[in-house]
Amino acid sequence: MSERRALITGITGQDGSYLAEFLLEKGYAVFGMTRRASTENVERIAHLIDRLTLLQGDLLDPPSLDSALRTAEPHEVYNLAAQSFVPTSWNQPVLTAEFTAVGVTRMLEAVRRADPTIRFYQASSSEMFGKVREVPQTELTPFHPRSPYGVAKAYGHHITVNYRESYDLFAVSGILFNHESPRRGLEFVTRKISDGVARIKLGLADELRLGNREAKRDWGFAGDYVDAMWRMLQQESADDYVIATGVEHSVQDFVELAFGHAGLDWERHVVEDPRFMRPAEVDHLVGDASKARAELGWEPTTSFAELVELMVDADLERLSAAGEPAATGHGDR
Repeated sequence: MSERRALITGITGQDGSYLAEFLLEKGYAVFGMTRRASTENVERIAHLIDRLTLLQGDLLDPPSLDSALRTAEPHEVYNLAAQSFVPTSWNQPVLTAEFTAVGVTRMLEAVRRADPTIRFYQASSSEMFGKVREVPQTELTPFHPRSPYGVAKAYGHHITVNYRESYDLFAVSGILFNHESPRRGLEFVTRKISDGVARIKLGLADELRLGNREAKRDWGFAGDYVDAMWRMLQQESADDYVIATGVEHSVQDFVELAFGHAGLDWERHVVEDPRFMRPAEVDHLVGDASKARAELGWEPTTSFAELVELMVDADLERLSAAGEPAATGHGDR
């Protein structure tokens, strides 16, 4: 086997789909692990499906992980699968822990048993910083997670470090700050805004209900961030890296740019709804990616304004083409 082979858990998600595209362009044989479901959700990778090999596997089921690794025989494993929606983690804290925390241990154990030379990437999160101790946050900033999701991600991060130090695995964690795209789930606030703006513009809705618009985040483009994941696994030695733009914006900033791009007055359509307030808010996440810039040669290429416009335009195009009715369900803010 001369070509590089990669196994991606969570390949049907936002990051998984962009990473699959990225690796295919680099000539990799790409295997994706998906959970068995009555209806396969492969919308984000539909355009790649004939270039991928999909394998059934579940982070709750160790034998399925062993089987996936035996079949794929990967050089690199990217563990992107998780229960990744923060508000859901309060409603399903035990399941979140099983997937997002203990699931990492199951995957690391499977790698260690199958082939300890496999290079392993763990998707860590800025939500681990939570109630931040310093601004901006670096690889050395202490964690103080403020949600079951953040707690589970902190466990996943530490167990990855532990396996690296205990078993000499090439295991890295990418501490990624918020990264968005037109492939973001509709439950996330950024996509909820871009979708809402498009619906209002097209006459499919008249209002957009949001929670805390003052929360600030460091938002980048998911397509840029998967490049950083790959770069981490190409280094001589394994280490952990913060991946961020270093620029913070509030939810309100996102709202104003999105509505403005569509030629709409946000004040006529946005309604504050206390149902979308978090029990414990994370107010001030902004990352310092100096280490990634210096050691990985990584730089974000998409500005905040470009990202907002990209998402609004994509939702306008999607809804115009589909003629969809207004969305149901609630977003995270």
